[in-house]
Amino acid sequence: MPRSGRYLALDPVWRPDPVIVGNLLAMIATDEIRRRLPAQPGLLALAKLSELVGVAGGPERILAPPPRGSGLKGVPGDPGPPVVGYTFMSMRDPIGGAVQRFEQHGPVSWSRVFGIDVVSVFGGDAIEEVMMNRDRAFSQSGWEYFIGPFFHRGLMLLDFEEHLYHRRVMQHAFTRDRISNYFAGVAPVIHRGVTAWPQGRGFRLYPAIKRLSLDLATATFMGDSMGPEAERVNRAFVASVRAGTAFLRFDVPGGRWSEGLKGRRVLEEFFRKGLPAKRRSDSGDLFAALCHAESEDGERFTDDDVVSHMIFLMMAAHDTASITASMVAYQLARHPQWQARARAESMAVPAGATGLEVLEPLGTLDLVIKEALRMVPPVPGLVRKTVKDTALLGYHIPADTMMIVSPWFNHNFEGYWSRPEQFDPMRFAEPRREDKAHRMAWMPFGGGVHQCIGMHFGVLEVKALLHEMLRSFRWSIPDGYEMPLDTTSLPRPADGLPVRLEPIVGTD
Repeated sequence: MPRSGRYLALDPVWRPDPVIVGNLLAMIATDEIRRRLPAQPGLLALAKLSELVGVAGGPERILAPPPRGSGLKGVPGDPGPPVVGYTFMSMRDPIGGAVQRFEQHGPVSWSRVFGIDVVSVFGGDAIEEVMMNRDRAFSQSGWEYFIGPFFHRGLMLLDFEEHLYHRRVMQHAFTRDRISNYFAGVAPVIHRGVTAWPQGRGFRLYPAIKRLSLDLATATFMGDSMGPEAERVNRAFVASVRAGTAFLRFDVPGGRWSEGLKGRRVLEEFFRKGLPAKRRSDSGDLFAALCHAESEDGERFTDDDVVSHMIFLMMAAHDTASITASMVAYQLARHPQWQARARAESMAVPAGATGLEVLEPLGTLDLVIKEALRMVPPVPGLVRKTVKDTALLGYHIPADTMMIVSPWFNHNFEGYWSRPEQFDPMRFAEPRREDKAHRMAWMPFGGGVHQCIGMHFGVLEVKALLHEMLRSFRWSIPDGYEMPLDTTSLPRPADGLPVRLEPIVGTD
């Protein structure tokens, strides 16, 4: 589960403690290790080191005393080991760490990660209060710590009236008619991309899906293809996303933070280059729509706004879809009976048929996608920051408190789901509908006014991609293979998800 903190400032007269310097150098080395190796041995070693240098789950104490006479309780918790707190343990095992905190302290607790105190929120009732935000105490400004320098002014980082204005403009890009037009046009892109994949063993599926998802987002939102710049832009998106959970949050050459800042500059340059033509264009793509959007008072998005929205939406459109499609593909490889069932539905579609009328009736893929989203939500933690003193389930939350809401915990909570560790798509079918156990039991797209604006588009994109895969290939993994999950930022297959592709001959 992602965590929050403040930027680390360097004092020119500071004299470093050798133990702290050793830890920081180890963290830099670990980044380099993670870039070279598919697994996360450095992260595992640092997590173990954290456990050795301090006692995880130390003496409980409250975050801040509640106001006298308020009847509220102080938030319980502990800072964890010195220097690193729970940072590496939470990144190594997000679900295990969340369960441990919940069992020890309950649905609302605090801990220290990335150098600051953070309140973690678990369970449907607590998360619902934060998501609904009826007191308007929980601000999106918490995201500034994670992704502000890389995705600043993106829709997810805006609050209250400003957020509603920007969201109303963007909703025009996600009407049913527009989505229908998008998918009529991208079907050939998906077909060309998938059918070009090489058959045989050892094909790394995740990078191929990610590249294809970026092509789809470009065709859909920009009305064009990215051409030779695609790989450079894709690397910039990857660097910007991964920088959000860097421990060293300043511009050290070679570090994740520095690489993220470089990525942001690449993305700004790319979209600014296309701005003048889109300002003049009357095309129906999102880029042009943002350039021409105008409020009732005649206000228009500035160039900076358009660029920031395009960077954020393109990231959200292709990164989360890539993660979800990869998780679905992995589960279909592990459970060939579900792959065969989904393929039978896709094969029943007439050749050449495209659009929503084809994708929406694919019920098996709906069930499988929902279960994959439950098991690994592409955004496993949601960040908030309090703008004033408030209460949450009877606990006092001071102003300026960083908070993490954990959908991933809810998706694995035995109070809502039967045998949550098992892949079981039928839990979403009638009459079981385990997702109805609580309003926030299943929330891969967030909730409240900040629920993902493109969630329907995203699910259809994953369905379109899997539909083409099912018609083109059977895919499998070696016996006993378990996909290693890289959880240092957004969850993804650490080894790229190697599969064996076999071309379809006939039907199942």
